Amino acid sequence: MVIAIIVIVIVLIIVGYVISISNGLNRSLVKIDEANSGIDVALTKRYDVLTKMIDVVKGYTKYEQETIFKTVELRQGMTMKEKSDANVAMEENFTKIAALAENYPDLKASENYKELQLSIADVEEHLQAARRLYNSNVSIYNQKIVTFPSSIIANSKGMTKKEFFNAEDKKREDVKIDL
Repeated sequence: MVIAIIVIVIVLIIVGYVISISNGLNRSLVKIDEANSGIDVALTKRYDVLTKMIDVVKGYTKYEQETIFKTVELRQGMTMKEKSDANVAMEENFTKIAALAENYPDLKASENYKELQLSIADVEEHLQAARRLYNSNVSIYNQKIVTFPSSIIANSKGMTKKEFFNAEDKKREDVKIDL
């Protein structure tokens, strides 16, 4: 009778431990989804703020409309690869805005344009923070699924590593500044 009670207690401890690990893995997945949503929120903020700011600056030139249409691609439901590709396209548009300022000196000196530049910096900072949070949560999850004993439970549930948000090859190169 005592042996049966000891066996039952041991089984309950093991089951409780397995449930605890499984719940921890599931919480990590929720944090990844939340961080991914944070990237979508930052992309939406980028779209909303910049399109409104560009509308203000639009009085100087019609060229900004191209930027507005290209930012539509940054909406929710994208895979991490699609978000990365859209990010590249968006940054190309920011480069065009900077080039536009060179061609229109009045625009460059405009308070509206200066405010647009500040808004771009602000939304990009929020987007970078969202990406860092996403990568942090992915790192924690990936560590859990490869570390014993949680790896056993993760493998039994078919959990696989998540993809990090990575910089494009172009951004890995050293920036050359010509003054």
